[in-house]
Amino acid sequence: MADARPSIVVTGAAGNLGQRLLPLLSGYRVIGVDFRPPQDTSALAAFSELDLGAESSCDALVTLLREHDVRAVIHLAFVIDPLQTGVLDPDRMWQINVAGTARVMEAIAVVNRTGGAVRQFIFPSSVSAYGPDTPGLVNEDHPLGAHTLPYAVHKMESDRVVQARAEALGDCSTYILRPHIFTGATMQNYLVGALRGTPTGKGKLAESLRRRGTRLPMMLPFGDAYLDKRFQFVHVDDMARLIAHIVGHVPPRAQTFILNVAGRGEALTIARCAEIGRAKLLRLPGRAACKVLLKLIWGLGISGVPPDALPYVVGSYTMDTTRLKDYLGGDYERVIQFTIEEALRDSFEPLSAVEPTSASLGQPA
Repeated sequence: MADARPSIVVTGAAGNLGQRLLPLLSGYRVIGVDFRPPQDTSALAAFSELDLGAESSCDALVTLLREHDVRAVIHLAFVIDPLQTGVLDPDRMWQINVAGTARVMEAIAVVNRTGGAVRQFIFPSSVSAYGPDTPGLVNEDHPLGAHTLPYAVHKMESDRVVQARAEALGDCSTYILRPHIFTGATMQNYLVGALRGTPTGKGKLAESLRRRGTRLPMMLPFGDAYLDKRFQFVHVDDMARLIAHIVGHVPPRAQTFILNVAGRGEALTIARCAEIGRAKLLRLPGRAACKVLLKLIWGLGISGVPPDALPYVVGSYTMDTTRLKDYLGGDYERVIQFTIEEALRDSFEPLSAVEPTSASLGQPA
């Protein structure tokens, strides 16, 4: 019997968020796209090994969208950590992140102009697109001002690409989600890594330190102001639930949604974050000293946190999530299940095999 479920494409299906999302999409035929196969393909109806950094990927995507009569595209493919992905060339990283996003949108536009019916395009941007310091809780209309860190700059540029090209998608709603720092037992990123103190570098010294269970201190400039810097977090499973919820609620006409995404409750000071993570703080005389030391342990292959990430580790950037609460309405606490503190705490719990609860999410409306 033919599979009557609507088809959706998930790019970056092999990534952490992709793997947390796929179990929530059982109501759909999911076609995964990535430059390498995911470890678990059980939730996929099909998989296409595709490099979005290549110009030819646009034509390949057009064929894929037509062949499977795709109704929604969830674009998760993005190089976040060059060391972990092995994509070390900045130009190649840009081709995947920014040009790749444009290629996905062009493929949707071509298909929709020629009889296709892709009705939703979902793109996770990032809080980092706003820059490493914001004037309190900013809403979605606040100017984007990322700098220094290539990942953040690429998120900002991709965010702008999606906004500029949304109308060209035809009868397709566009969702730009700006999540705060992902947390959870499965997550590894610059700030969570700094709080965990894990020597995530690729050098032999880092490998030796990991074997011995050595924790690196978290560097912070002197001054109480730095201890009072505030952060929000969003649990990766809440982000997965949000995307699944969106897919299950297709609006009657094409719209563009831009939503800040963070856990429930108040932002945490960095002092509180360090307390939760039991991180040892190494106080240094100013950002310059922190950068010198970060460059040293990066160069020695001990730390996986690049010196360019320093402004985002010691900065303070928080968002107003009122628009997200209004969008979800009565489903808000069912989708965003973790408070900001609970989301961070879960990053320091043993990795659980339990999958995120779906609560009927991911079923077609």
